[in-house]
Order: sequence, then structure tokens, then C-alpha cells
Amino acid sequence: MKIKLSTLAAGLGLLAPAVPLLAHHSFAAEYDANKPIKITGVVTKMEWMNPHARFYVDVKDADGKVTNWNFELGAIPVLLKQGWRKESLKVGDQVTVEGSMAKDGSKSANARSVMLPDGRRVFAGSSGGDRAPNQD
Repeated sequence: MKIKLSTLAAGLGLLAPAVPLLAHHSFAAEYDANKPIKITGVVTKMEWMNPHARFYVDVKDADGKVTNWNFELGAIPVLLKQGWRKESLKVGDQVTVEGSMAKDGSKSANARSVMLPDGRRVFAGSSGGDRAPNQD
């Protein structure tokens, strides 16, 4: 009985690291590649963490109403390879973001590229790819 219990415990221990992978979502489940978006606004928050970094941008419409958008980026290792650093975006920075809208109609999107305040355009390591829809 002790052998079966220890074998079960060892097996569960080996499966535990896979649990976060099961919770991970696919791009197509949450975002629509056929609904591109391009937004310019001011960064309000940056979350540098896995499985995806996120940042938030206040966008002012023609009437002066401000809406806060949530943008998903790629995983930290992918972002680092694209030239990102934790301090690439700071609160108060004005950025232009291109990406794909969320399917649920919320003010969130998967970022494809970001024009930084210094004029550099960096790719966002998007799970949907870094190319615009229908781009050859």
C-alpha cells in the first residue's frame, strides 16, 4: 500500500508543473485576427510577468472621454528577444499600439507591435503573430 501511495504522489508531483499550461489560452480563443486595431494613448500600468506581460493605455476619444485599454504581450523570454526590457514602457509614455481586438468586445486586445516614445517600433511577441492580417 505504501508503494502505491508513494507512486501516486510521485506521479502527481510530476504533473503539477503542467497545470499552468492547461490554464493557458490560445490566441484564437480570445482574439480576432480579422479585427485589427490601432490605438494611440498614454500608458497607465505595466505588468511584467508570465505567462504574458500586459500593459494598460488610456485612450481619449473625440469627445474627450477616456477609456482604459488592456493589451496582452507575449511571454517575457520572447519579449526580451524582440528588444523589450522591463522599463521599455513607463507610466505616462505615449504609445501607438497595433493588434487584434478581443472577441468579447471588451476594451482589450492582443498587441502585435508598439511604437515606443523614442520612435522605435517593437514587436509584441504576439501569439497571433507579428504580421498584420492579410499581409504578404
